[in-house]
Amino acid sequence: MKIATWNVERLKHYKDIALMRQEIDKCGADILVLTETDNRLSPDYPYCYETPLLKDYRPDYYRDTENRVSIFSRYKCVERYETYDSFTAICVELETYHGNLLIYGTIMGIFGNREASFKTDLAKQMEDIRRFTADGENICVIGDYNLSFCDNYYYTKYGRDKVADTFSDCDIRLLTKDRAECVDHIAISDSFVGNADITMDEWNYDKALSDHKGIWVDMEW
Repeated sequence: MKIATWNVERLKHYKDIALMRQEIDKCGADILVLTETDNRLSPDYPYCYETPLLKDYRPDYYRDTENRVSIFSRYKCVERYETYDSFTAICVELETYHGNLLIYGTIMGIFGNREASFKTDLAKQMEDIRRFTADGENICVIGDYNLSFCDNYYYTKYGRDKVADTFSDCDIRLLTKDRAECVDHIAISDSFVGNADITMDEWNYDKALSDHKGIWVDMEW
């Protein structure tokens, strides 16, 4: 099972949208989460679940086609759950061949981690995750964390500690924590990962198509 995420920077590089689509298609993820996205970039998946269009939030600032998080999946959704902020995070339960998995697609702090709102947003999202896993459900927390975990690239101590404490308490493994200059992450419940062989890689290293690299993990049992 391959899971991937990419922040596409509100399609600021729209002139290269064909190249962006090529990178996404080449990745071949079973579950793909795009953040800061736009429905003009629409990968070919049988299922798509999205946060609301941002024109309903700030029509003076966002294009009619923009939303913050989209989940593209080869697996069908059996239930959708309410999140702290429906514009910034989405949670769907997917029926996969390895068992049901909650996908919590998110941007943790829409203005980065230096604004005061980051602490509030992050705390509320971590409450979401605790609530969704309280009865032992498996979860994948995926998207733009606005945090790096292995270097000084982009982080706050508060953010790192808050995520680490929540994931430890909820038995969630941050698979991408050792990737350098990485702020987009994939974390999955230990019970779901189990003894899977895990490989991972990134794309858009030069950040020519977005100001974020894309990243994927592949689990084979």
